[in-house]
Amino acid sequence: MPQLSVKGNLMPSSPIRKLVPYADKAKQRGTKVYHLNIGQPDIASPVPALDAYHHLPFDVIAYTHSEGTPEYRKALSDYYKGRGYEVEPEHFIVTNGGSEALLFTFGVIANPGDEIIIPEPFYANYNSFAVQSEVKIVPIQSSIDTNFGLPPIESFEEKITDKTKAILICHPGNPTGYLYSKEELEKLKDLVIKYDLYLISDEVYAEYLYGGEKHESVLGFDELKDNVIVIDSESKRFSMCGSRLGAMITRNKEVLSRALKFAQARLSPVLTSQYAATAAHQNVGAYFDDCRAEYVSRRDLLVSKLNEIPGVICPNPKGAFYCMVELPVEDAEDFAIWLLNDFNLEGETVMVAPGNGFYSNPETVKNQVRLAYVLKKEDLERSVEILKAALKKYPGTIH
Repeated sequence: MPQLSVKGNLMPSSPIRKLVPYADKAKQRGTKVYHLNIGQPDIASPVPALDAYHHLPFDVIAYTHSEGTPEYRKALSDYYKGRGYEVEPEHFIVTNGGSEALLFTFGVIANPGDEIIIPEPFYANYNSFAVQSEVKIVPIQSSIDTNFGLPPIESFEEKITDKTKAILICHPGNPTGYLYSKEELEKLKDLVIKYDLYLISDEVYAEYLYGGEKHESVLGFDELKDNVIVIDSESKRFSMCGSRLGAMITRNKEVLSRALKFAQARLSPVLTSQYAATAAHQNVGAYFDDCRAEYVSRRDLLVSKLNEIPGVICPNPKGAFYCMVELPVEDAEDFAIWLLNDFNLEGETVMVAPGNGFYSNPETVKNQVRLAYVLKKEDLERSVEILKAALKKYPGTIH
């Protein structure tokens, strides 16, 4: 067989999806699996979006402009202006999901071998995007003891070299649910200005904050007009993961010009998704308020029940819909596989995402899992019952 690429070998498996074969086999044996591994909300998409899909006014599902339809880009601009940020339609490159927006960003700002500093744990696919773009991730480890808050700014400065191109944050965070404070963002702003770096902020969960906090987008830093790139997505905002619709947002004209070339190379984002999302933005109503209320109740239940289990540590997330949880086990990935292969409680088990995949080096931390509270409360409560029983029987539990 001809040789395959080094890049293909370096691509990491997704901690969110790589255990799917084990889950499928469990289901084939008749075991019910509660999926806490993936951020796929069970909350319905907005009615205006669903109606738009059901009544498409097109005779042909055609290409759109590579940067997105004028109608959708205006809807995004209006949405951000409603949140207090003056971004115009021309500041958006519409993408096939937030993932493509990050790939475009890496491709525009970094050469092979350049470095991007990221607080970890971080969204697992950042590792994959870095491999695809031949970029090196430089991790700065945060701690569960501080609820995964921003590490000391000095630890960032120590890692800056002539290869450093950007700092990337997820705000609020996947997998931790941590929301950066205005003071923390100010520290990053000062560092970015000092070294003339890009600040990339993945803000796809910006609508989902709990406890009265306000989301401070880095778009609010006028002095970073040419340094800030925001990653956006409709996947979680409108429970439209399958629409694969996102955006890259920046006021930097040169970045936009170069990103457009990447957008042209893949032709266009999806017409139907843009049409449906435009309808959702124009008729949002109480959708966000209703979703937030539901997620708060799910979070409160899951966090409180998890922290009742001996040896389990679960910080209280301020946003998104994930918990990064420390378990009393030496190897959480082995535990996750065991849950699917060898354990059930009255015919039911749980699928979790091993936490090591959310670190640059999977050996960094091995006793954490990410749980997504995207299921209804009775299913979350049952999932915790299963986890509690499993930890009592798992051979690798630390008592």
